[in-house]
Amino acid sequence: MQKYWGIILMALTLMVSCGEDKNQEIEHTSPKISPIEEPVVTHFGFNLQDFNVKADTVKRGDSFGELMIQNHVDYPKIVKLSENFKDTFDVRKIRAGKPYLILKSKDTLEQAQVFIYENDPINYTVVDFRDSVNAYRSKKKVKYVEREAAGVIETSLSEAILDQGIDYNVTNNLSEIYAWTIDFFRLQKGDKFKVIYKEKYINDTIYAGAEPIEVAYFEHNGRPIYAFAYENDSLKNIVDYFDEEANNLRRTFLRAPVQFSRISSRYNLKRRIRYYGYKLRPHKGTDYAAPIGTPILATADGTVTESTRRGGNGKYVKIRHNGTYSTQYLHMKNQKVKRGEFVRQGDVIGWIGMTGNTGGPHVCYRFWKNGRQVDPLREELPLAEPLAEELRPDYYAYITPKKDQLDCIEYPEKPIEEEDLLTLNEQNATTQN
Repeated sequence: MQKYWGIILMALTLMVSCGEDKNQEIEHTSPKISPIEEPVVTHFGFNLQDFNVKADTVKRGDSFGELMIQNHVDYPKIVKLSENFKDTFDVRKIRAGKPYLILKSKDTLEQAQVFIYENDPINYTVVDFRDSVNAYRSKKKVKYVEREAAGVIETSLSEAILDQGIDYNVTNNLSEIYAWTIDFFRLQKGDKFKVIYKEKYINDTIYAGAEPIEVAYFEHNGRPIYAFAYENDSLKNIVDYFDEEANNLRRTFLRAPVQFSRISSRYNLKRRIRYYGYKLRPHKGTDYAAPIGTPILATADGTVTESTRRGGNGKYVKIRHNGTYSTQYLHMKNQKVKRGEFVRQGDVIGWIGMTGNTGGPHVCYRFWKNGRQVDPLREELPLAEPLAEELRPDYYAYITPKKDQLDCIEYPEKPIEEEDLLTLNEQNATTQN
């Protein structure tokens, strides 16, 4: 009997052993499935899943201090930021309409940990309140795409550019490049232009504006004028536009103190006005009509000698440019500069208004040469310095392929108008007969 139970026990032992071996074999042959880890997505360098996020825009009347106190930031930290990081982030200069993010702690207090202020679509400022206060500036990743464009003017430069879906800033840039060589108040139908510039995109798809024009061509009254952006002073990072012969397209004075306005009254020493009984009342300025609030630009570098209000001139600014030239800008709504300030060519010095004796919004632009008022539109204004001789070999090598690229750009085909189509059909019918 003992022998019988021994045989049964041995059989059970073998069965258990085989069972264990079989189970082990299954474990070895079953594939191991690893959990799939989702990639961490960061914005502005932070994993937003680690925070409670508040996205908003600065409202009129908001202050940075109040926003932070509302989100439980200690007042000493706000003071430390305003004192130690003024050059990076001036807490007094947040602007209404600017977007921001507040990254808050994931607890019941929801205390602000990080404040992100978007200065513009590309640049942003980060204020980090975790541990010690810190602030720094950064940029979103930007993709630059080269674009070519060309157009033929039918009515205006801005319309010719906007018809192609081009950024309006390109219009301003083009007018600035040729401000000294082309009178944009007298463009002709059929004038042509070509430009090469770069467009900026955030995350490959979000349009973020246009870079300054790199190369341009403008044909005005049949006269072709090339313009190539080139750094003529690497120490000061000064970029000017030069033609194919290395002549600077800039002059020491802008042609007009207002962009895209119209001349409503010219310099006229023999002017007679009906309201004053046709008595001789010389007009020693050039009037540029534009809507109230339009920026008025300094036409050249200089020092503000007057910024005041007086009689029929209304609010005005006068600038001394050198020992020969001075300019004056009358009837402003408000001045932006004060006496003694130095201004650069193109700086905004005030805004179009109707102060003083004026029948409509405009700026009366007056121009002195050697102490005598003259007509700036008849003056042969001095040119800026041409490109230095030692820079010209590199300049010519740089512009040769750019010029070839410009020349290969084709103008858009003009759509056939209904009247033109009827004329074309009549001509075809005559030819067939």
